[in-house]
Amino acid sequence: MSKKIAIYPGSFDPITHGHVNVIERGLHIFDEIVVAVAVNSTKQTVLSVEERLKLMHDVLDDMKGVVIDSFTDKLLIRYAKEKGARTIVRGLRTVSDYEYEFQMAHANRSMDPDIDTIFMMTEARYSHLSSTLIKEIARYGGSCEGLLDPRVEKKLKEKF
Repeated sequence: MSKKIAIYPGSFDPITHGHVNVIERGLHIFDEIVVAVAVNSTKQTVLSVEERLKLMHDVLDDMKGVVIDSFTDKLLIRYAKEKGARTIVRGLRTVSDYEYEFQMAHANRSMDPDIDTIFMMTEARYSHLSSTLIKEIARYGGSCEGLLDPRVEKKLKEKF
């Protein structure tokens, strides 16, 4: 029986407890989840790719079945195929997330009908979290306790 591999792509700028929640729950479905930092050279981020990957290792290395990787300026569907994944996992918080993700899932499906997208709702306690909100809190000296790993919060505060 072949390994069930999924890709969980994102900018992870920074990785939050909401992201970790989706990964933990995804591991109940998949043998392996490739958590992939999608690097878009046109997008401004606070943390460098190297910093995001380091923080992801800090947070996720104890999780069996998680592979941490990145890809740059490449279609997600091509990256998934290279990794042997048949599924893309996307976390949803709100209806507006769904509208965007719905379009992306259909575009990906039209390019490769062998790769599916599944949507996972974050637990309600994380549904308000976004990396943008977290960065705003950290930028102005607020506490991110309970929203992300303390090592991630420390790194963000150093950046600001």
